[in-house]
Amino acid sequence: MKGLAELGEFGLIDHIRARFPQPVAPELGIGDDAALLSPSAGRQVVVSTDLLAEGVHFDPGFGPARLLGRKSLAVNLSDLASMGAIPRWFFLSLAIPAGFSLETIEGFLDGLAEQAAEHNCILAGGDTCGSKGGLTISVTIMGEQRPELILKRSGAQPGDDVWVSGSLGDSALGLKLLMEGVRLGGAHDPLLLRQLDPTPRCELGLKLAEAGLVNAMIDISDGLLADLGHICEQSVCGAEILLGQLPLSPALYTCSSKQPVFPWPLVISGGEDYELCFTAPRCNREAIQKISKTAGIPLTVVGKVTNSRQVQAILPDGTNFQPSASGYTHF
Repeated sequence: MKGLAELGEFGLIDHIRARFPQPVAPELGIGDDAALLSPSAGRQVVVSTDLLAEGVHFDPGFGPARLLGRKSLAVNLSDLASMGAIPRWFFLSLAIPAGFSLETIEGFLDGLAEQAAEHNCILAGGDTCGSKGGLTISVTIMGEQRPELILKRSGAQPGDDVWVSGSLGDSALGLKLLMEGVRLGGAHDPLLLRQLDPTPRCELGLKLAEAGLVNAMIDISDGLLADLGHICEQSVCGAEILLGQLPLSPALYTCSSKQPVFPWPLVISGGEDYELCFTAPRCNREAIQKISKTAGIPLTVVGKVTNSRQVQAILPDGTNFQPSASGYTHF
């Protein structure tokens, strides 16, 4: 197999193009200066972009490159899920350090192609360049949805239930374990994989949007408190979260039982859960639980929207919990 330097930039682009299905005519993907893409009739285009920088968002030593490829697209798919959009196309840009292994790039592309195929999402273009630092990955994703079905952060109403999908805190605890030297292949794999290979809730987000039951929605990337705070800011309201009602996995309980203090900060502020948080009128509870059963994903009421302008977290004993930070921030 050729090395990356021998393959060259345009050879790498051709190599990437060969790994992914291309748009069907009259659309145009990789090969020209720009792509030509057409949304379905009556639908708006929904666009999101995420940047993953080595040493900030990921450590190549934590797991196989295939999982990094999967995660690179998953975090963008999660953004579309939170708006009830259907994934269509994505763009990949890579800044690659000198001497980087082509074998690692191959593994990364394997995972990226797996995730794209699972969600019927087509690679339509991108860019490559060298990096004087670590590996940098930028993915821009485009989806579509009928305008009246697109879910935003700005529709929450006082009295709404606050719901979350799946379980919280696994990814943050998994990252803590990875940073302590734990690696895949042991009892902590369920926690590590929530960090290394998150599952975007695309089908669930689409079902919730189509059902018309939800007032506001966001994906949990920076932590429940921070991301629910974004809904409250955009909706000009507040919220109260009951920590005793948060859905927690058996793996988190087992690992946390050995700690002197329960890791509530990881659960509500750790981030990278990539679950959905949404608000809905209380009268929609039964209908939402039916969607939960159909999608096979647990949905849990964890609090309510209030008239205040604050997000409060209430411990099981009824006292307020004040974490040192509401969620992850870069600056």
